[in-house]
Amino acid sequence: MSSEDRLGIILQARMGSLRLPGKILMPIGNKALLDHILHSLKRLRHSATTVIATSETSRDDIVEKFCTERAVACYRGSEANVLDRHYQCATAYDFRHIIRLTGDNPFPDIEELDNLIDLHLVSGTDYANSFASLPMGVGTEIFTFTALARSWQEGKAPHHLEHVNEYILENPQLFKTALLPVAASKYRPDLRLTVDTMEDYKQACYIAENSLVDYMTTKKAIELAEEYARNVAKP
Repeated sequence: MSSEDRLGIILQARMGSLRLPGKILMPIGNKALLDHILHSLKRLRHSATTVIATSETSRDDIVEKFCTERAVACYRGSEANVLDRHYQCATAYDFRHIIRLTGDNPFPDIEELDNLIDLHLVSGTDYANSFASLPMGVGTEIFTFTALARSWQEGKAPHHLEHVNEYILENPQLFKTALLPVAASKYRPDLRLTVDTMEDYKQACYIAENSLVDYMTTKKAIELAEEYARNVAKP
Protein backbone atom coordinates (compact mmCIF):
# COMPACT_ATOMS: atom_id res chain seq x y z
CA MET A 1 0.00 0.00 0.00
CA SER A 2 1.42 3.37 -1.02
CA SER A 3 1.51 6.49 1.11
CA GLU A 4 -1.38 7.78 -1.00
CA ASP A 5 -3.44 4.82 0.23
CA ARG A 6 -2.67 5.46 3.91
CA LEU A 7 -5.15 3.26 5.76
CA GLY A 8 -6.52 3.98 9.20
CA ILE A 9 -8.84 2.13 11.54
CA ILE A 10 -10.93 4.44 13.69
CA LEU A 11 -12.42 2.46 16.55
CA GLN A 12 -15.12 4.60 18.07
CA ALA A 13 -15.63 3.88 21.76
CA ARG A 14 -17.00 5.72 24.78
CA MET A 15 -18.15 4.79 28.26
CA GLY A 16 -21.44 6.69 28.10
CA SER A 17 -23.68 4.13 26.40
CA LEU A 18 -27.30 4.74 27.39
CA ARG A 19 -28.40 1.08 27.37
CA LEU A 20 -25.27 -0.53 28.78
CA PRO A 21 -22.92 2.06 30.31
CA GLY A 22 -19.26 1.07 30.39
CA LYS A 23 -19.77 -1.91 28.07
CA ILE A 24 -16.59 -1.25 26.08
CA LEU A 25 -14.43 -2.25 29.06
CA MET A 26 -16.69 -4.96 30.46
CA PRO A 27 -15.03 -8.41 30.61
CA ILE A 28 -16.02 -10.92 27.96
CA GLY A 29 -14.31 -14.16 28.84
CA ASN A 30 -10.74 -13.26 29.79
CA LYS A 31 -10.58 -9.94 27.91
CA ALA A 32 -12.30 -6.59 27.99
CA LEU A 33 -14.56 -5.99 25.00
CA LEU A 34 -12.10 -3.54 23.41
CA ASP A 35 -9.27 -6.02 23.92
CA HIS A 36 -11.18 -8.61 21.87
CA ILE A 37 -11.32 -6.16 18.96
CA LEU A 38 -7.64 -5.19 19.22
CA HIS A 39 -6.64 -8.85 19.46
CA SER A 40 -8.58 -9.70 16.30
CA LEU A 41 -7.08 -6.78 14.39
CA LYS A 42 -3.61 -8.31 14.82
CA ARG A 43 -4.66 -10.80 12.15
CA LEU A 44 -5.33 -8.11 9.55
CA ARG A 45 -3.30 -8.72 6.39
CA HIS A 46 -3.27 -5.06 5.35
CA SER A 47 -1.07 -2.54 7.11
CA ALA A 48 -3.20 -0.04 9.02
CA THR A 49 -2.91 2.36 11.94
CA THR A 50 -5.50 1.82 14.66
CA VAL A 51 -6.80 4.78 16.66
CA ILE A 52 -9.40 4.56 19.41
CA ALA A 53 -11.57 7.66 19.07
CA THR A 54 -13.30 8.54 22.31
CA SER A 55 -14.89 11.65 23.76
CA GLU A 56 -13.44 14.59 25.66
CA THR A 57 -15.68 14.00 28.69
CA SER A 58 -14.04 13.08 31.98
CA ARG A 59 -15.75 9.68 32.11
CA ASP A 60 -13.69 8.70 29.07
CA ASP A 61 -10.38 9.42 30.79
CA ILE A 62 -10.34 5.70 31.54
CA VAL A 63 -10.45 4.98 27.80
CA GLU A 64 -7.36 7.10 27.25
CA LYS A 65 -5.68 5.25 30.13
CA PHE A 66 -6.64 1.92 28.48
CA CYS A 67 -4.98 3.09 25.25
CA THR A 68 -1.83 4.31 27.01
CA GLU A 69 -1.41 0.98 28.81
CA ARG A 70 -1.62 -0.87 25.47
CA ALA A 71 0.39 1.60 23.37
CA VAL A 72 -2.63 2.20 21.15
CA ALA A 73 -3.22 5.65 19.67
CA CYS A 74 -6.08 7.60 21.23
CA TYR A 75 -7.97 10.57 19.84
CA ARG A 76 -10.45 12.57 21.91
CA GLY A 77 -13.16 14.66 20.32
CA SER A 78 -16.82 15.57 20.47
CA GLU A 79 -19.06 13.10 22.30
CA ALA A 80 -22.30 14.03 20.53
CA ASN A 81 -20.93 14.93 17.08
CA VAL A 82 -19.45 11.58 16.12
CA LEU A 83 -19.03 12.65 12.49
CA ASP A 84 -16.80 15.52 13.58
CA ARG A 85 -14.85 13.20 15.88
CA HIS A 86 -14.09 10.91 12.93
CA TYR A 87 -13.25 13.76 10.57
CA GLN A 88 -10.89 15.44 13.03
CA CYS A 89 -9.26 12.11 13.91
CA ALA A 90 -8.73 11.21 10.24
CA THR A 91 -7.32 14.68 9.59
CA ALA A 92 -4.93 14.47 12.55
CA TYR A 93 -3.55 11.12 11.36
CA ASP A 94 -3.63 11.96 7.63
CA PHE A 95 -5.73 8.91 6.76
CA ARG A 96 -6.68 8.56 3.09
CA HIS A 97 -8.95 5.57 3.66
CA ILE A 98 -10.80 4.94 6.91
CA ILE A 99 -12.15 1.71 8.34
CA ARG A 100 -14.80 2.47 10.94
CA LEU A 101 -15.27 0.05 13.82
CA THR A 102 -17.39 0.50 16.93
CA GLY A 103 -16.59 -0.52 20.49
CA ASP A 104 -19.71 -2.63 20.90
CA ASN A 105 -18.72 -5.32 18.37
CA PRO A 106 -16.28 -7.79 19.97
CA PHE A 107 -16.13 -10.27 17.06
CA PRO A 108 -15.31 -8.43 13.80
CA ASP A 109 -14.68 -10.70 10.81
CA ILE A 110 -11.06 -9.91 9.93
CA GLU A 111 -10.97 -12.17 6.88
CA GLU A 112 -13.90 -10.30 5.37
CA LEU A 113 -12.40 -6.97 6.45
CA ASP A 114 -9.30 -7.75 4.39
CA ASN A 115 -11.58 -8.69 1.49
CA LEU A 116 -13.48 -5.43 1.94
CA ILE A 117 -10.26 -3.39 1.83
CA ASP A 118 -9.26 -5.18 -1.39
CA LEU A 119 -12.67 -4.48 -2.94
CA HIS A 120 -12.53 -0.83 -1.94
CA LEU A 121 -9.02 -0.16 -3.21
CA VAL A 122 -9.31 -2.15 -6.45
CA SER A 123 -12.73 -0.82 -7.45
CA GLY A 124 -12.05 2.75 -6.37
CA THR A 125 -15.20 3.12 -4.31
CA ASP A 126 -15.94 6.04 -2.05
CA TYR A 127 -17.67 3.73 0.42
CA ALA A 128 -17.99 -0.03 0.82
CA ASN A 129 -19.41 -2.28 3.53
CA SER A 130 -20.26 -5.86 4.44
CA PHE A 131 -23.28 -5.18 6.67
CA ALA A 132 -26.10 -6.65 4.60
CA SER A 133 -24.91 -10.27 4.68
CA LEU A 134 -23.01 -10.82 7.91
CA PRO A 135 -24.48 -11.01 11.44
CA MET A 136 -25.07 -7.65 13.10
CA GLY A 137 -21.84 -6.55 14.76
CA VAL A 138 -19.53 -8.57 12.48
CA GLY A 139 -19.58 -6.50 9.30
CA THR A 140 -17.41 -3.44 8.71
CA GLU A 141 -17.24 -0.39 6.47
CA ILE A 142 -14.56 1.63 4.73
CA PHE A 143 -14.64 5.05 3.08
CA THR A 144 -12.26 7.54 1.55
CA PHE A 145 -11.24 10.67 3.40
CA THR A 146 -12.82 12.61 0.54
CA ALA A 147 -16.19 10.97 1.21
CA LEU A 148 -15.83 11.60 4.94
CA ALA A 149 -14.92 15.24 4.33
CA ARG A 150 -17.94 15.75 2.08
CA SER A 151 -20.19 14.19 4.72
CA TRP A 152 -18.67 16.48 7.34
CA GLN A 153 -19.15 19.55 5.18
CA GLU A 154 -22.67 18.80 3.93
CA GLY A 155 -24.27 16.50 6.52
CA LYS A 156 -25.98 18.87 8.95
CA ALA A 157 -28.99 16.87 10.21
CA PRO A 158 -28.74 15.52 13.77
CA HIS A 159 -28.61 11.90 12.57
CA HIS A 160 -25.77 12.78 10.18
CA LEU A 161 -23.72 13.98 13.14
CA GLU A 162 -24.57 10.96 15.29
CA HIS A 163 -23.98 8.29 12.62
CA VAL A 164 -20.91 8.71 10.46
CA ASN A 165 -22.22 6.85 7.40
CA GLU A 166 -25.76 8.30 7.25
CA TYR A 167 -25.05 11.11 4.79
CA ILE A 168 -23.36 8.70 2.39
CA LEU A 169 -26.18 6.16 2.62
CA GLU A 170 -28.83 8.82 2.08
CA ASN A 171 -27.08 10.25 -0.99
CA PRO A 172 -26.04 7.29 -3.18
CA GLN A 173 -25.99 9.52 -6.26
CA LEU A 174 -23.03 11.41 -4.81
CA PHE A 175 -20.82 8.44 -3.95
CA LYS A 176 -19.54 5.31 -5.64
CA THR A 177 -20.44 2.47 -3.28
CA ALA A 178 -20.06 -1.31 -3.11
CA LEU A 179 -21.35 -4.19 -1.01
CA LEU A 180 -19.01 -7.07 -0.25
CA PRO A 181 -20.42 -10.53 -1.09
CA VAL A 182 -19.70 -13.18 1.54
CA ALA A 183 -19.94 -16.96 1.75
CA ALA A 184 -23.40 -18.46 2.29
CA SER A 185 -22.18 -20.03 5.54
CA LYS A 186 -21.77 -16.54 7.00
CA TYR A 187 -25.03 -15.13 5.67
CA ARG A 188 -26.92 -14.41 8.90
CA PRO A 189 -28.07 -10.77 8.86
CA ASP A 190 -30.84 -11.80 11.28
CA LEU A 191 -28.35 -12.73 14.03
CA ARG A 192 -27.10 -10.26 16.64
CA LEU A 193 -23.41 -10.51 17.57
CA THR A 194 -23.18 -6.93 18.80
CA VAL A 195 -23.33 -5.89 22.47
CA ASP A 196 -26.05 -3.32 23.04
CA THR A 197 -28.07 -4.90 25.87
CA MET A 198 -27.42 -7.11 28.87
CA GLU A 199 -28.78 -10.09 26.93
CA ASP A 200 -26.31 -9.35 24.11
CA TYR A 201 -23.56 -9.19 26.71
CA LYS A 202 -24.52 -12.56 28.23
CA GLN A 203 -24.48 -14.14 24.77
CA ALA A 204 -21.07 -12.63 23.97
CA CYS A 205 -19.69 -14.00 27.26
CA TYR A 206 -21.06 -17.45 26.43
CA ILE A 207 -19.45 -17.34 22.98
CA ALA A 208 -16.06 -16.27 24.35
CA GLU A 209 -16.11 -18.72 27.26
CA ASN A 210 -17.11 -21.72 25.13
CA SER A 211 -14.74 -21.19 22.25
CA LEU A 212 -11.48 -23.10 22.20
CA VAL A 213 -9.93 -20.94 19.48
CA ASP A 214 -7.63 -17.96 19.85
CA TYR A 215 -9.44 -16.01 17.15
CA MET A 216 -13.22 -16.05 16.94
CA THR A 217 -14.30 -16.81 13.40
CA THR A 218 -17.75 -15.78 12.25
CA LYS A 219 -18.73 -19.39 11.59
CA LYS A 220 -17.79 -20.36 15.17
CA ALA A 221 -19.56 -17.32 16.63
CA ILE A 222 -22.74 -18.22 14.71
CA GLU A 223 -22.52 -21.81 15.93
CA LEU A 224 -22.12 -20.75 19.57
CA ALA A 225 -24.83 -18.08 19.32
CA GLU A 226 -27.25 -20.73 18.07
CA GLU A 227 -26.18 -23.03 20.89
CA TYR A 228 -26.76 -20.23 23.39
CA ALA A 229 -30.24 -19.58 22.01
CA ARG A 230 -31.15 -23.28 22.25
CA ASN A 231 -29.69 -24.10 25.64
CA VAL A 232 -29.25 -20.95 27.70
CA ALA A 233 -31.36 -18.01 26.62
CA LYS A 234 -34.79 -17.75 28.15
CA PRO A 235 -37.70 -17.96 25.68
